[in-house]
Amino acid sequence: MTEGSVTPAVPAFPESIRIPVREIATWGTFIGVLAVLVLYFISAEQGATAMFSGEMVHEFVHDGRHLLAFPCH
Repeated sequence: MTEGSVTPAVPAFPESIRIPVREIATWGTFIGVLAVLVLYFISAEQGATAMFSGEMVHEFVHDGRHLLAFPCH
């Protein structure tokens, strides 16, 4: 660079952020398992299948089923 020249405040190409897979794999697995459990309880628990007896789980997620267009009765 020559004397008196000004460098731009914002670089033309910003540096990309690198996130190592090892740092997010544990959280990704945890969130994936949690999402599958939530989907199971909303879609199938005490409908076609049941892990728990009674109607408590069904009544707890009943409105969520209808909101997500899962038939339950």
